[in-house]
Amino acid sequence: MTSPNEPLPHSTRALIEQLAQGDPEATLSMGELLDSFDERAFGLFLLLVMLPCFIPVPFGVGSISGGLAALVGVQLLFRFHRPWLPGFLARRPIHRRTLIRFRDRMSRWLERLERLTRPRNEILFEHPLAHAFTGLLLIGLGISLALPVPLTNYPFGLILLCYAFALIERDGRLLAIAWILGVTEIGLLAGFSAQLTAWIHSWFP
Repeated sequence: MTSPNEPLPHSTRALIEQLAQGDPEATLSMGELLDSFDERAFGLFLLLVMLPCFIPVPFGVGSISGGLAALVGVQLLFRFHRPWLPGFLARRPIHRRTLIRFRDRMSRWLERLERLTRPRNEILFEHPLAHAFTGLLLIGLGISLALPVPLTNYPFGLILLCYAFALIERDGRLLAIAWILGVTEIGLLAGFSAQLTAWIHSWFP
């Protein structure tokens, strides 16, 4: 657990490594974690809610993670300074072993990401229109992830992780890439849904 006097890690990988240190059976509340990370708390919140998409868990986790990702988007859209959580969610325990499993599963990708990302083009985190656009895309991606469409957890989860990493690292270039990926993925899902609807109507007029 990060203390108020402890300097924050500069990379997502180091942040995850720090959070994963300690007793694997220990639990941390989401509210306590977010309180320690100031302006990067939105990225951390998004990272935490996306963890189940990359760890074997019961079917239906996408609806929960997607709904919470959309909640992040709403708060960014309305220019919240830090994440707001309802009490039951702020008190929700996060087992450290979940963070450890995510770290072990994603370690190679996190190392590669660390070499490619750094704080840059930070105007994309400050400009009102850019802020609103990020929020709108997160709402769209969160809703899309929550839909009961098979094989979408990983594609949407990876794009949402790009947003999380960009927000934590303050990397505007990565955020712009996430915008492009998000618009493309939502467009593909819309096209697939239209084709599926047309196919259903052709079989069941």
